[in-house]
Amino acid sequence: MLLIENGILHTMEDRNPFKGDILIKNGKIVEVSQNITQTENMRRLDADGMNVFPGFIDAHSHLGICEEKATVPGDVSNEGTNPVTPYIRGIDAVNPMDSAFHNALAVGITGVMVGPGSANPIGGQFAFIKTYGRSIDEMIVKAPAAIKIAFGENPMTNYGNCGNAPSTRMSIASFIREELFNARKYFDGNNEEDFCMECYRDLFERKIPLKAHVHRADDILTAIRIAKEFDLNLTLDHCTEGHLIAEKIAESGFPAIVGPSLASRNKKEVSQSDFKTPGVLKKAGVTVALTTDHPVSRIQYLPVCAAFAAKEGLGGEDAIRAITIDAAKICGVDEQLGSLKEGKDADIVIYKGNPLDIFSSVYATVIDGKVVWPQE
Repeated sequence: MLLIENGILHTMEDRNPFKGDILIKNGKIVEVSQNITQTENMRRLDADGMNVFPGFIDAHSHLGICEEKATVPGDVSNEGTNPVTPYIRGIDAVNPMDSAFHNALAVGITGVMVGPGSANPIGGQFAFIKTYGRSIDEMIVKAPAAIKIAFGENPMTNYGNCGNAPSTRMSIASFIREELFNARKYFDGNNEEDFCMECYRDLFERKIPLKAHVHRADDILTAIRIAKEFDLNLTLDHCTEGHLIAEKIAESGFPAIVGPSLASRNKKEVSQSDFKTPGVLKKAGVTVALTTDHPVSRIQYLPVCAAFAAKEGLGGEDAIRAITIDAAKICGVDEQLGSLKEGKDADIVIYKGNPLDIFSSVYATVIDGKVVWPQE
């Protein structure tokens, strides 16, 4: 058993931090209390005066797929030869040896949503994984966790510039609607099992969402329109112009994963990128998470992104929630992760200082009850 003692606990179960202890057994949190009695079989980790949080979560990433320190062979995030590839899986491309996993652990990121890029209208399956391990199969928390769809410049450029469809926003929407229409027919019938359609089963059973790459306001609204048409769950990823239509997004009931606001405005559709967006959306009633979109922004800058969002209107508490419990809810893993609660996985980060302060540093990162940073 591991006892984290004397820390200032930010449980994310409420908004009132308190000094206390966390007892961990078999990779799970078994007790969170102001004072846990020590026994001889407990290993102690003294967090006196330090801030203890649930492990941080990046809700949209290409970690281990777009590898750092690699050229073309290390960037396998898009199957750019076919605009509709729902059956490809991010887990089949993640390299746990990517050095960026080391960077994630160093700032307390213990979980990420990883999957294909945004070259295709329908790009494939995302998975939620932990950031420590040598085998992707042992790192998986939920797979599939979402099916990626993409609107706007990326699919238009990838195909339209080559003289192929889709070359317009109308065509992108049509590709997605036709595929979902055929998938719905497949599940409404008694068809023989089809590999290319079975990948949609969890989507149509509303166990996972469509994960929509959307920057412009019109693309955001098109994604909402299509999800409503087929009665599907949806997350609005990037949501760059979300602040312009915050009330409409709130009315939809769909959450937003905002970012990478730290990146350059290198495309027309991200010209409105701003750290104020998460705060505007949150005030309108939208559940918000943050993303680095690694490697567009490097994953270790997730706390920095949270700090800027806090400064620009999200506030400190909600900025931490956007990379812990709210991110876990959006990713569909909140029963297991995202807060310090009995029965949840012991994925924890201990900070010397405030993680929203650039001068603060991680004292320890814990995954499944094991101290993984610094590595023992």
